[in-house]
Amino acid sequence: MPSVKAENLKKCEWKNKNGIPCITISKTSNTSVYSSEGVNKVIITKEDIDKSGAKDMSGILELISGFSVYQDGSMGQKTSIFTRGSESNHTLVLLNGISINDQSVTDGLHDFGQDFLKTIQQIEIYKGPSGAHFGPNAIAGAVNIITGIDYKNSMTAGFFDLHNNSLSGNYAKITDNDWHLNLKASTLRNKTNSAKVDGSEKDGTKNYQTNLNIKKWINNNLKFKSTLYSRRTKSDYDDSATKETGYIADNKMHAVQTSLELISKNTEDSVTFHYHNYDRDYEDGGFLDEYESNSFVVKAERKVRFTDKISFGVGSEYKYDWGAFENRGSIFNQSTKGHMKDMGFFANTGFKFSENSILSLYGRSDDHNTTGGNQTYKLNFTQKINKFKFGATHSTGLRNPSLYELYGSNNFGYKGHSGLDPEKSKTNELTGIYNFSDNLSFNLAAYKTTIFDRLEDNGSWTATENKKTDLNQKGLETELLFKGANQSFSIFSNFSKSRNTDGQAQLRRPDLTYGSNYTKRFLNDLFGPLNINLNYKYTGQHVDLDGGRIRMKDTDIINMSLSKDMLGGVFSINISNLLNERYERPATYSEEGRQLRFGFKKVY
Repeated sequence: MPSVKAENLKKCEWKNKNGIPCITISKTSNTSVYSSEGVNKVIITKEDIDKSGAKDMSGILELISGFSVYQDGSMGQKTSIFTRGSESNHTLVLLNGISINDQSVTDGLHDFGQDFLKTIQQIEIYKGPSGAHFGPNAIAGAVNIITGIDYKNSMTAGFFDLHNNSLSGNYAKITDNDWHLNLKASTLRNKTNSAKVDGSEKDGTKNYQTNLNIKKWINNNLKFKSTLYSRRTKSDYDDSATKETGYIADNKMHAVQTSLELISKNTEDSVTFHYHNYDRDYEDGGFLDEYESNSFVVKAERKVRFTDKISFGVGSEYKYDWGAFENRGSIFNQSTKGHMKDMGFFANTGFKFSENSILSLYGRSDDHNTTGGNQTYKLNFTQKINKFKFGATHSTGLRNPSLYELYGSNNFGYKGHSGLDPEKSKTNELTGIYNFSDNLSFNLAAYKTTIFDRLEDNGSWTATENKKTDLNQKGLETELLFKGANQSFSIFSNFSKSRNTDGQAQLRRPDLTYGSNYTKRFLNDLFGPLNINLNYKYTGQHVDLDGGRIRMKDTDIINMSLSKDMLGGVFSINISNLLNERYERPATYSEEGRQLRFGFKKVY
């Protein structure tokens, strides 16, 4: 899937009152007009999402170079993302720029298997430490989910059989008094194979998702925005290949977000109020496990173009999290209850030495109620020389302990430790873009990261402690991208290593991945428009656990989608895992084989 580099986005009018469908312009936190050049951001548009045929977030992220996706079975099961070989809890997830990681998860990772795509307008990918932009827990990077207004009213239906189908709708209206209203809703059912290898039953998932977007221009410069987002995912899962019934996960998430944005010739101001709640229940063979967390955020920011050579920005963010859970398993019981609060202040500046040279500086200071004050920063220099653009970046990140690591307990003697220090990282990165022509470009990124003070269980499994061993990561990402009037083609690769200080490879992190993405729109007088989308990804061998360390086989996964404009709508055929590859990722969990889905979309 050819993703879009941020600098290539076409400009949308600030007021866009006519509801012209265009790419959502999202400003990265802690940037200003010139320092925004130092941000390496990849954007996946609504059009990219539709063309891919993917139904959930893991299906999209699987196509991104530098991301390794591990799902505990088929769609709807717990899913972890390893960004550039880092830990699965080192990727921060945001909703319109505000962190939404669930604080009732034991180690703070985000479950991407619960995020489905039909009400999402855009996805932004930030690879590399992003603490200076988004605050704690972005050691490896960040994924920003955008829920902007979609002005194309539509209904979409997809199916394979009675157990595998989906339905979604989008409705937008601009009222007489200039309110922009957009309601999106979707439902999906999926039931294929057992989550566990050698399981005999079929495990399924049901997802329900709604999103209400509201926008109003108070005057020519002041914009009001609000989003209400809700999703619920119910999934069957297996305790083992022999224990398959009575295991159901019910995962609910609700969020409300309201902001004001004021723009003038040389300044941009914004203030955002955000609240979200997670409510998760697990029927576990006759026991009920309950998890709940809440988060409240207030964030304010100002961006200023001071002169034609200098821009700067300042802001602050207050975040309060509280959560509790109780796991009542027959053998393993654990629970926690507590709260965390963090006050962050951030600033940036961009120096435009010439039309082709920009130096950007970013910094953020966070005061956490248990880890105290910690700083992150980022330095970037960007230079353009004719058709070549390169950047050099030094950045840092941190991850604060989760509520369970601070206050949790279990029946085997584990006790949380409120005196833990955060994990920290340092990264050096070189990037380059060479534009052979208006249609052909080559992108490269080389990086090296060290993570310090890792949080791990101690030798007796009775507490979490700061290990003094480091995690070393280094890699080289490349992409050759061609974009024509009716077709695009990309080839990407990622050579990476993630090792402990003793040289041992980290689990579930392949050293090599590569792939290609191809889209083409055929225009034929006889058949009319026909669209084809092909995605291929190779994932190399890697280490996992199944009683001990084992080596997992490599995989070749191909997805294909075809769509045809006819009868006033768009008919589609989506085939995932075209070669019907049978594989486990992670070990002992069976991934979906070939699946064929038919769809129809009507725009009105």
